[in-house]
Amino acid sequence: MKISADSKITFDPVSLLVDGKRWFPMMGEMHFSRYPAKYWEEELCKMKAGGIDIVSLYVIWIHHEEIHGEFDFTGDRNLRLFLETVKKCGLYSILRIGPWAHGEARNGGFPDWLLKDSREAGYEVRTDAPQYLSHVRKFYEKTYEQAKGFFIKDGGPVIGIQIENEYGHCGGKNGEEGEQHMRTLLAMAKEIGFDTPIYTATGWGGAVTGGMLPVMGGYCEAPWDPRVTEIEPSGNYIFTRERNDHNIGSDHGLGAGITFDMDKFPFLTAELGGGLQVTRHRRPIASGTDTAAMTMVKMGSGANLLGYYMYHGGSNPEGKLTTLQESTETGYPNDLPVRSYDFNAPLREYGQMEDTYRQVRLIAMFVHDFGDDLCDMAYTEQPGNPLKPDNLTALRTAVRYKHVISEGNDYVSGYLFVNNYQRRYEMATHRDVTLKVHLTDDVVLTQYETRDIENGDFFFYPFFLPVGDKALITIEATPMCIIHDYDGKGHDVYVFYTDNDREAVADILGSLSGHKIMVLTKEEALSASKVTVSGKEHLFISEGDIVCSAQGEPYLYFNVADEEEKKPVFKCFPEPEKISDNFEKKSGAKEIPKSNFADSDVFAVYEGKEEYTCSAKASCPENTEQDQEQLYKIMVTDIPSEPNEIFMEIEYEGDKAEMYRDGKLIADSFYTGQLWEIGLKRFIDSEAGRLSSFEADIDITPLFEDSRVYLQDWPKLRDGKACDLINIHLISQYRVKV
Repeated sequence: MKISADSKITFDPVSLLVDGKRWFPMMGEMHFSRYPAKYWEEELCKMKAGGIDIVSLYVIWIHHEEIHGEFDFTGDRNLRLFLETVKKCGLYSILRIGPWAHGEARNGGFPDWLLKDSREAGYEVRTDAPQYLSHVRKFYEKTYEQAKGFFIKDGGPVIGIQIENEYGHCGGKNGEEGEQHMRTLLAMAKEIGFDTPIYTATGWGGAVTGGMLPVMGGYCEAPWDPRVTEIEPSGNYIFTRERNDHNIGSDHGLGAGITFDMDKFPFLTAELGGGLQVTRHRRPIASGTDTAAMTMVKMGSGANLLGYYMYHGGSNPEGKLTTLQESTETGYPNDLPVRSYDFNAPLREYGQMEDTYRQVRLIAMFVHDFGDDLCDMAYTEQPGNPLKPDNLTALRTAVRYKHVISEGNDYVSGYLFVNNYQRRYEMATHRDVTLKVHLTDDVVLTQYETRDIENGDFFFYPFFLPVGDKALITIEATPMCIIHDYDGKGHDVYVFYTDNDREAVADILGSLSGHKIMVLTKEEALSASKVTVSGKEHLFISEGDIVCSAQGEPYLYFNVADEEEKKPVFKCFPEPEKISDNFEKKSGAKEIPKSNFADSDVFAVYEGKEEYTCSAKASCPENTEQDQEQLYKIMVTDIPSEPNEIFMEIEYEGDKAEMYRDGKLIADSFYTGQLWEIGLKRFIDSEAGRLSSFEADIDITPLFEDSRVYLQDWPKLRDGKACDLINIHLISQYRVKV
């Protein structure tokens, strides 16, 4: 939805509204101070291509005033430049101005000097103590100087402000004292000039909101949990009216720990875990499927904004006085890596687009074309749906629907959601299931063909979904997007995908009137991007990822591994009018059959004209041992200038690994069993061009069999420990104009 300076953004108990129309946006968190400024534009374009509409971001106090009175908004800390870039990329923004942020930052983002001052002067932070508020005011004022002119009323991207974070849940005051403090901060922000249509506050786990718009969260696991064993099943895979995350909120009953009236506010999320940031003692791996299934469940439970924390990983900046990560040294229960804030996010620490990115993109395509209409569809409980996640046998279902009266027709339209996925637990298989849509326990609207539902399946089917103005479709496939005016005659293609190899049985009432139905496989759908080129919508399918520049030009990102030669290939529908000289057409688009149904056979196919390689070479690492740690010297040579990025994949075993360059820590990793992937371009790009070689030292700390740590998969231990660099692989990532 396009929002202008004159647009009126509001909300009601159902959803956000823009000029009175329902708006279901996608939001993703990126911390500008945790990513190199020279790549912000590229990364924001990736976020937009992944379906993000709103960029949420912390302004982390300690990153900007580590030394009292010395504010730093330069370089990678330049908030004003970041907001400028957000606007250039056609995105919106919600500023999370704290003053306390958490974000796995040192002291939750508070500078050390602030805590020292509060101890010496005898006042309490995160209260209405005058000394504390005077420091907050200066921070808010400096932040406002950066944001001034970039609010939506000025034609800028900032549509909202978040005050504080988890206030009353993680520190701060509860009850009326807490509510008053939130109102005090809000009044201060408004007085300074933070003038936006909406003001938000996190609402889970007993947090107080000061009357602001509450936003909720949900993570697939809990790396902050003190246990080092498997933990109980996450409640975020259960359809429920409950808005609390059972890990970051409470598990004491519906609405327990909620300080606001849920009937007065829409169900909006700001912190669906796009991944998980591992801690020293607990290192779960969040997969794309973990995130996708949880997202679908939240959508099926009535959420009308999907916001991810994090959507883009990053690296902690260097501190002037200390490291800036959360640690037990600062009184927190968790130790985090000094540099890495990868989060296994959809876009990772070095901008890698991986499975979670594609899973979320698939959901975003649906939301953009069907989400505004979904807003009016209320969550409806289904008979037999379990209310506790430890029930691994009952089938989990939900319905969202609404009554529609249009041109004399009165019908019910909506979606049936089915989840048989529970992270790290096996769900029962359900044979010969007849899925039914219950409007009440006793009233069945429709039913689908009998099918099996396996462990790990999750999907949603539409019923009586409008196709154009004269047809309704009920189909055993998940809606993905609409390609509008595909033929230049006003006809649309409604694209669906199947969750398995079943035929997509469909029942169409009325006439499609020239509109068409396309059904893809789930694999094709995950490789698909809906892209607007020169004002016309296209659907691309590729092994790589299509990302449009800020100017709207499409580029194909694809990876080439060492010792590999590759010509990139993509499919496109409808056939584009113009393709760059980098590609040639291998086969033209076929006409959609008159039967109204089509598949990916109708796509035009294009292949790159040249072969791409990964010519960089990694030397065999030399190592020495020191105090049981293994020290390695590595070198990458023959680095060409053509690739957009060079990824170094390091296969190692141990407790943690640290990379040093000229004695300075530049990257680190807590072992999870995943490859440690490092993007080299930030280290080898210079004003004079790309360096042809890269040298660094790697220090691996041993992991012992009695280490108090949770790992999903332990490495093979030798003599009771693991400490070894096994291999280094290189990958060239190319960015080629389509």
